[in-house]
Amino acid sequence: MLLIVAFLLFPALWTVYLGLTDYQLTGFAAANPQVVGLENYDRALGDDRFSNSLVLTLQFVLGSAVLGQAVLGFAIAWLMRNRVGALRRTVEALVLLAWILPSSVITFLWIALLDRDGGTLNALLNTPGTAWLLEYPMASIIVFNIWKGAAFSMMLYAAALGNVPPSHLETARLAGAGTFQQLRDVVFPRIKGHVLTNLLLISLWTFNDFTPFLLTAGGPENRTEIMPVFIYRIALESGELGFGAAISVLMLLINLVIALVYMRLLRQRKDASA
Repeated sequence: MLLIVAFLLFPALWTVYLGLTDYQLTGFAAANPQVVGLENYDRALGDDRFSNSLVLTLQFVLGSAVLGQAVLGFAIAWLMRNRVGALRRTVEALVLLAWILPSSVITFLWIALLDRDGGTLNALLNTPGTAWLLEYPMASIIVFNIWKGAAFSMMLYAAALGNVPPSHLETARLAGAGTFQQLRDVVFPRIKGHVLTNLLLISLWTFNDFTPFLLTAGGPENRTEIMPVFIYRIALESGELGFGAAISVLMLLINLVIALVYMRLLRQRKDASA
């Protein structure tokens, strides 16, 4: 309980308090912050950069987590479910390696991959001079995060598929069901809870992910300034800790809404199965 209070409850309450003040990183307001009430929240909701960062974050979560990591993770788990030996171990090791490597190392590798001059991707596609991080910044960080984070979905789905009786799939196959029909009628009804749990976790992780900053620093022209990057720039680069804290609280509320939606879907599934 002491650890929870020290590292979770106190910082959360302190952030809420800072969001109600004009606290600055330096200057007079750093020594004598004044309570300004909801002024920071009103300012955030009317700020074009805030709305832009929220839209970009939702795009990032939808493309990277919901459509990217979840789909790729399931595809790998499905294709490897009946594999044994070196092939399965190699594929799983490569996917896990992307997940466990430090973010700074992964970022360096992707900068080398996407570099305009001498980048590996341009060499493979024969597209010399293409500046991927400048011309397709959002697509670049989405693909980057899919590659980095698909391992968790793969492991969760692999465990879930292990609970699907092979006899059910074999019966469906003998009855003439194709792969899509097997997934729709046999697999997904049994692993729906795992799917929702996975989507909840990866959506929240992706919503709060700061790693893309290492790749694009929020640029070019704020086109990848997702909310964690926006908060960093406001609070630490601009020194407006009070304003940054208010945006952090708004971000927390959005996370709670996302979590409540998934939890409601899980509860409805349990009620239906009961």
